[in-house]
Amino acid sequence: MTMPIKVAIVAGGRGERLYPLTQDLPKPMLKIANKPVLEHHIDLLKKYGIEEVYILSGYMGDIIEEYFGDGGHHGITIRHLRENVPLGTAGCIKMLEKKLNDDFLVIYGDVMFDIDLDAFFRFHMEKESMATLAVHPNDHPYDSDVVVTDDNSKIIGFLRKDLRPEYYPNQINAGIYILSPEVFRHINMNVALDFVKNIFPQMLSTGQVFGYKTAEYIKDVGTFDRLERVSKDFLNGKIQRLSKRRKRPAVFMDRDGTLIKDVDLLHRVEELEMLPSTISSIRRLNESDYLSLVVTNQPVVARNLCTIDGLRSIHDKFETLLGDGRVYVDDIYYCPHHPDKGYPEENPLFKTQCGCRKPNIGMITKAAEQHNIDLASSWMVGDSPRDVQTAVNAGLRSILIRSRRTEIDNNALIQADFACENLEDAVDIILDRNVIDGNVREAI
Repeated sequence: MTMPIKVAIVAGGRGERLYPLTQDLPKPMLKIANKPVLEHHIDLLKKYGIEEVYILSGYMGDIIEEYFGDGGHHGITIRHLRENVPLGTAGCIKMLEKKLNDDFLVIYGDVMFDIDLDAFFRFHMEKESMATLAVHPNDHPYDSDVVVTDDNSKIIGFLRKDLRPEYYPNQINAGIYILSPEVFRHINMNVALDFVKNIFPQMLSTGQVFGYKTAEYIKDVGTFDRLERVSKDFLNGKIQRLSKRRKRPAVFMDRDGTLIKDVDLLHRVEELEMLPSTISSIRRLNESDYLSLVVTNQPVVARNLCTIDGLRSIHDKFETLLGDGRVYVDDIYYCPHHPDKGYPEENPLFKTQCGCRKPNIGMITKAAEQHNIDLASSWMVGDSPRDVQTAVNAGLRSILIRSRRTEIDNNALIQADFACENLEDAVDIILDRNVIDGNVREAI
């Protein structure tokens, strides 16, 4: 499948939070490893065979134009358009209406990233999308624009950072889009407009706006702290290592009893309580190259104690609490089914045999396909014999957290690779194998 051949980079921001660095330099020209962020974009685009890029500048655009010229020295055709007054992320795109006849890629100029653009474009084409937004979790969702999607990845709403409910999903607009030329019909000429505030919400009625969720490296350089972190991550190779072009290891974690307090048939938002070591343990996984993924059986849906929307609300609280602690999980997978039928109060739609309910490996397989996971280097952490069996079935290494579920099941202890007391100990085992010395952490 062919990538779109034209790209628009929105590079008009002033970068006021980075003053005085941006006093004499536009924000997209800030350097990461002695190279402007914009040049990192150009280097990545060339790897995908992109031949033509439009840079849409504003504030000190002459510096950008002088540095890149027509792109000849960079091996790519670069065309410059400069706004006379700030037009916002969408208003400036209107300048390209007469120049673009096919789907095109839009990148915000202050975002450092390395995502598999071929996979992104395939998703866009398969969904027959008018607008596809790259979305991802981050460690500061409280000051980011949240994107709400359904189970088919269709975007059903936006929660702006200045107006949102108490709990919300950690699914953030990354500032990377693939757009159809149809989008120009929704943008007025010479009007300052923002994609998330003004354009995408009005496009939702078309049913053709989708979110492409990725756990690859995407981070803006809009603050001193983030600029420093991005520079560090580039120098140690983390940005490249997290690309979906390369297989990554993952830590699959059970939810109840592992990440949150174990409550029988938890089905109300107010029942969710984070375990003490969850935030600090997830932070260590976020800082590593491991994906952090939740895989949880939720028969409360089949039992009709909770709807799918109710379960999402519970997970919204979970992700909000993580975000408040400046950590995140890369994805949450749940099975709403239960095999036992015949109860009057049940929801018959979910009373069925399935391939996703642990110890079946449907959730593991789905995650592996979506995130290109190296299962042989991955782990399953949980407090149930069912979690250990899931690991065995999927070819994962397993860590059993001792709990009331395991007290009477010696077989689980025998099957598990290791056993420990909590998630903190489990992460010790995963990230620092030297701590394993034949003591009580070992299962056998």
